[in-house]
Amino acid sequence: MHKEHKGPLYVQKPFYPEGPDCAHIYLLHPPGGMVSGDFLTIEVRAEEHSHTLVTTPGAGRVYRARPDGLIQKQQVNLSTSCGSALEWMPLETILFPSSKAQLETRVDLAADSAFIGWEITSLGLPANGVRLNDADQQTTLKQGLKIYREGRLLLNERLKLTPENNEVLNASAGFRGQPVHGLMVAGPFAADLPSSAMETLQALCDEHIAGVSMNGEFLTVRCLGDCSEKARLLLTEVWKIVRPLLLQRPACAPRIWAT
Repeated sequence: MHKEHKGPLYVQKPFYPEGPDCAHIYLLHPPGGMVSGDFLTIEVRAEEHSHTLVTTPGAGRVYRARPDGLIQKQQVNLSTSCGSALEWMPLETILFPSSKAQLETRVDLAADSAFIGWEITSLGLPANGVRLNDADQQTTLKQGLKIYREGRLLLNERLKLTPENNEVLNASAGFRGQPVHGLMVAGPFAADLPSSAMETLQALCDEHIAGVSMNGEFLTVRCLGDCSEKARLLLTEVWKIVRPLLLQRPACAPRIWAT
């Protein structure tokens, strides 16, 4: 194993709770968040026939922007080689009021590779009673997820929140007044999931403001709520069901999630 460190991101060491053929990587960001003008780039590549699970030991934060309006940008580039599997499962990203965030994730899949990933975003700090609302005329969020396989775009998710369209925060077709939203994507699946698995997932989602669907070759699960931990616990339960179906491997939660 070779490790080299440069910049604010750091990997202490890989862990192997599932054995030597699956590395659990904890991506550390000691500064703890982004301020105006920050541009954080994360690149992860799974080599041929490897299996990697990447998570974070704590939430990411996008702090209040300075009056000059410089954006806070994070670009995540994830790629796989033939026969590999990559799981991208960071803890939540917290947007402070008056932040100006641009969060982009691009996934490039090779043939015969698989991906499971989630994004959990907290609009404000609901546990402290701090939420974004219609009166907030400063916060902006541009969030995107694109998944390609061999250069072909298979999935494209976009979210844009600006002072001009923040009515989506309370719209019934938007966030319904809920400050936390989560999205989990898994695939590609060569065939539809067994009906029993979809029924189990749907029953799980019915207990929350959540839904599950097949979007082409990808399973997508969306949820809304008032607590990022509850959103992560829901997506973790979904992951426990989906992972054996896609990766033929039982779920093994990173130890850091229990601390």
